Amino acid sequence: MRANMLVALLSLCPMVTAETRSRMLTTAQDLASRLNRPEIVVLHVGTETDYTEAHVPGARLLKLSDVSKQGTTGLRVEMPGVDALREALLKVGVRDGSSVVLYGPNIVQTARVWFTFDYLGLGDKTSILDGGLAAWKTAGRQVSKDAAPALKEGGKLTVRPKPDLIVDSAWINSKLAAKKTAIVDARLPEFYTGAQPGNGMPRAGHIPSAVNVPYSSLVDSDQRFLSPDALRAKLGAAAPPVVYCHIGMQATVAYFASRYIGLHPRLYDGSWQDWSRRTEFPVEK
Repeated sequence: MRANMLVALLSLCPMVTAETRSRMLTTAQDLASRLNRPEIVVLHVGTETDYTEAHVPGARLLKLSDVSKQGTTGLRVEMPGVDALREALLKVGVRDGSSVVLYGPNIVQTARVWFTFDYLGLGDKTSILDGGLAAWKTAGRQVSKDAAPALKEGGKLTVRPKPDLIVDSAWINSKLAAKKTAIVDARLPEFYTGAQPGNGMPRAGHIPSAVNVPYSSLVDSDQRFLSPDALRAKLGAAAPPVVYCHIGMQATVAYFASRYIGLHPRLYDGSWQDWSRRTEFPVEK
């Protein structure tokens, strides 16, 4: 029955055009053809170490900690304030008119940063390099160890935040009885079933009515996203999904995949770290 919630009425799922998908996922060939254009901003989502080791020529480093914070209640990887996010993006060269390409060694971190751009109203100007740096190398493209050129002073970045993209535990709980919201648990099966609680999680299991679609099942072994049809078979739903995971990172892979096939998902940012500590809310195994 639960699986039917995610595959029923697939024909009613909003269709997106090839042009829209190409704006969301960029190939190595396409990036190479546009790399020297002034509006292109390439961001390496990772650490100083992997950035120094090798990056796309001209790419700037954006660390996950630049666009996330620990919440006052101890929740990890929470969304900072809009002003702090804008400043962080200005520091890496994102301006009005920029076309941003994200990549990194880890699709989970890259997807989380893409979600951040979407939250700021910049999703239609931001794409992910499908397959990351490995795809760039496989395509025979050169990599660099040099720092990116110094940024020109000035410039502004206009953002249009979409706070409705993030929901909390009370919002989730209010939807459980109606069962009109498809809840997607993007964790690996052992955490969904409750066989393992997860690091630092007070309770094991999953949110009632949630369907398990592991984030890793949405990409192949090279961290390339599956075809739209394959993603639709896993995530297609009559109702817009809400995605969650451990701390709001793996779920952003499901968020991106849902947007890629034309759905309008939301993220439970606190995810299982938040829900499992709230004993007033139910848990299933």
